[in-house]
Amino acid sequence: MELIDSIRQIAKVYTERKDLIQTEEATKTALIMPFIGALGYNVFDPSEVVPEFTADVGIKKGEKVDYAIIRDGKPIMLIEAKWLGESLDVSKESQLMRYFNATPAKIGILTNGHEYRFYTDLDQDNIMDMMPFLQFSICDISEQIVRELKRFTKSAFKIEEIASTASELKYTGAMKSYLMEQLSEPSEDFVRHMALQVFNGRLTENAREKFKVITKKAFTQFISDRVSDRLATALSEEKAANTPEQKDSNAPEAPAEPKSKIVTTQDEIDGYNAVKAILRSKTDVKRITIKDTVNYCNVLLDGNIRRPLCRFYFNTSNKFIAFFDEARKEVKIAVGTVDDIYLHADKLEATLNMYLEADAGKGTKKPQENFNTSIETE
Repeated sequence: MELIDSIRQIAKVYTERKDLIQTEEATKTALIMPFIGALGYNVFDPSEVVPEFTADVGIKKGEKVDYAIIRDGKPIMLIEAKWLGESLDVSKESQLMRYFNATPAKIGILTNGHEYRFYTDLDQDNIMDMMPFLQFSICDISEQIVRELKRFTKSAFKIEEIASTASELKYTGAMKSYLMEQLSEPSEDFVRHMALQVFNGRLTENAREKFKVITKKAFTQFISDRVSDRLATALSEEKAANTPEQKDSNAPEAPAEPKSKIVTTQDEIDGYNAVKAILRSKTDVKRITIKDTVNYCNVLLDGNIRRPLCRFYFNTSNKFIAFFDEARKEVKIAVGTVDDIYLHADKLEATLNMYLEADAGKGTKKPQENFNTSIETE
């Protein structure tokens, strides 16, 4: 079974049985041991996986870490398991840190079966970092995460290669998290830094408040513009690829095809880009597609008309964006400009999560949601 298929199966178990997993041992059995198995290690072979791994650390005798992955008789990864309902805090995991420092293992993993955090010693040799270089939720696995996880499988594990990419993963992940926070709610320091790049006046309290709004708008418009540029380039390349070779000038002209009534406007393209910008941290943006009609424009998940993320009604003087509530009823909300879409990020995320949770609960089978999903044609 492919790694991604194994992960999806674990996510399905989590979704269907999370309310029944009430102890640390149940978490290990239902979620963590299958994850170790998905990486290719035999959890029933003590030469590969040692539960309750013991090592004497200084004056501490007989302490145990939940699992040690073994290669050539030595631990290469240590795993500390918590109950599914328990939050993760490495600062409290002195036991995992002590073991990491005292064994040849260069990878420490802290997990509650749903969230996974991978640590190494980038900051100081043989001292486990406080910040993970890789973290994810079992129900939200991107293509990038799958690629990184393959490095930890039994057949591919090479600590030198992992170490060479861990630093980049750690700091790019931290920067992305920081930028997402600033996109949502710019901090005073960030606003001050941005304002000083373009404003020569005195940053009074009123000026700071003004630049907070400007910074947030500039940030979102910058992302939207970049996505628009990439979309325009892709459309241009697709058009060029589909353009037939020039015909003989003496050849008879084919009858002109009727002009389409469907016109995708710049506002609709900008709105589509805004949706992708909002959801890019939640799923692969390649899954988010656009499908225009005469009266409205759909933004879909996986190109499925039964999975609308939202609809744009931008063809009139009054613009609306439509979402779907839990009863599958379309709810329209008036918007002044395309940028107002960012004010409704929570609704987009809730709709996406509804589909992702349905996928996790049903494997790869797509749910047949009963939406009003009629698609108009020319």
